[in-house]
Amino acid sequence: MPTDAITSSRTPTSDADLTVPPQVTDGGTDDGRTDDAERHTETEIVEHDLTFGGFRYTCRIARQGRLDTEPIVILGGSSQDRHSWQRHEKWLTPLSSVITLDLPGYGTADFLPAKYGVDFLAAAVRHVVQELRVSRINLVAACYGGAIGVRFAQHYPHLLERMMLVGMTTVIPADYAMAMERWDGMIRRGETEPIARELADRFMSPPGTGHVRKKAAVARLVYQQIAAQSPEQLRMSAEHNSRLMRHEWYRPEPTPAIPSLVVTGEHDTLTTPAMGRTMAACLPSARFMTIDETDHLAPVERIADFADLMARFCTDRPLEGLPYAGEPEVFGAPQPA
Repeated sequence: MPTDAITSSRTPTSDADLTVPPQVTDGGTDDGRTDDAERHTETEIVEHDLTFGGFRYTCRIARQGRLDTEPIVILGGSSQDRHSWQRHEKWLTPLSSVITLDLPGYGTADFLPAKYGVDFLAAAVRHVVQELRVSRINLVAACYGGAIGVRFAQHYPHLLERMMLVGMTTVIPADYAMAMERWDGMIRRGETEPIARELADRFMSPPGTGHVRKKAAVARLVYQQIAAQSPEQLRMSAEHNSRLMRHEWYRPEPTPAIPSLVVTGEHDTLTTPAMGRTMAACLPSARFMTIDETDHLAPVERIADFADLMARFCTDRPLEGLPYAGEPEVFGAPQPA
């Protein structure tokens, strides 16, 4: 389930120590957005190849040398890579380091057989945190990344400060699960054009659902992204579908009572607001919000607003009264003032 892999662009990288930058003096504006001077501060990009369980994968760090909050680790959807959230970084790097990953089986990482499931990928995220020598992280996890993020929270709660889930549900929708079996065969036969068209339609809300920003452009780009997959990307996609069908998506294990936020597009018909509320109700200290005029691809359709919401959540700034989102609904324990 991709969200915004279509925003990917490659930039030159350098190899450096993975340790995140030291704490510096607090800054930024009172409304949670950074000022223009801070946004134009040069962002350093560091990449490094790591190995976990015998599989090579890549970690990307964007940083400006400050830590007003814990490092922000982003786990994207199944068709995303470590470059997919670059357009959000200018709102986040003035606050902290932003860490994105090509986990095993995704992006340019090693192929990962389907026998390795969500538990393995959650352990790979723990490996990243340990390699970076970070004590705790803010975790933003979208769609398939949300399944990994919840499992990470369940298994390694001591490493987590806050968790934001995007387009996450407790179950894979039944019609989507049935369609995956058909798509699996299409991918293995190399039928990229019809599956690209079908997936683009699936991720976008159908006509008449409600106004969605940039809908036509985003649908076109999603189609182009999927249709242009290389043979190796198709092989990984087919294996990913097998992984989804063979392993538990959500397991009702205890989760830590940390600040949590579940977010869904107002007109998302794949992971609906009702599904998001069910997910939030499973977390002991969660809020739920919808993003106005968006569907399943909310992070792309309102990039600046979505980045602002991420920044606010990761710095404990107010989420009430935002012009681009519904009011937060509280689940579980009340949030601290």
